[in-house]
Amino acid sequence: MTGSGHFLDEALALAARLPKVDLFLSAAGEEVLEIYRLHLDDLKSRFRIFRDKTASGVPVGMLYEDIYHTVVVAPATSNTVAKCAYGISDSLPTNMFAQAGKRGIPGIVFACDTEPVVVTRSPHDWVTLRPRRIELDNVERLRGIDFCRVVTSPAELEAALDVRLKEISLAWNTSSS
Repeated sequence: MTGSGHFLDEALALAARLPKVDLFLSAAGEEVLEIYRLHLDDLKSRFRIFRDKTASGVPVGMLYEDIYHTVVVAPATSNTVAKCAYGISDSLPTNMFAQAGKRGIPGIVFACDTEPVVVTRSPHDWVTLRPRRIELDNVERLRGIDFCRVVTSPAELEAALDVRLKEISLAWNTSSS
């Protein structure tokens, strides 16, 4: 998770339906959770959480232990998209994305700034954003990254996750917890 609130609730709802999910939070992602009144303690009851507290991204090492089959960055800020598109890995989510790609582990990125006009929920109201050409170009550049699929809506994210679950013979979690 990065510092975006765009469809944050929807992304977390999908994560809760997936089998055995770990959340990797950037420092900004952790801040945004609190801004949107989503508390780490509540998330810890459903997910194992890794926070961006180490300079070298120690949790990234788990990618080398074959623990993970997919890395999902959702929702992804335009900053994170740009970093991923240009190979910069200076936060826990961007480091996970880069190292997953190097291992050939598929990544799914739910990019936020993908249309000329984006309507999104802020912590207090709905706002209209107009991504700049550079943000839109970075999304296109990201689409060209090996082992990366870019999605632009909760429905596309769900569909991409559904495809990935079928590829690895897993199913959505149907429990009510």
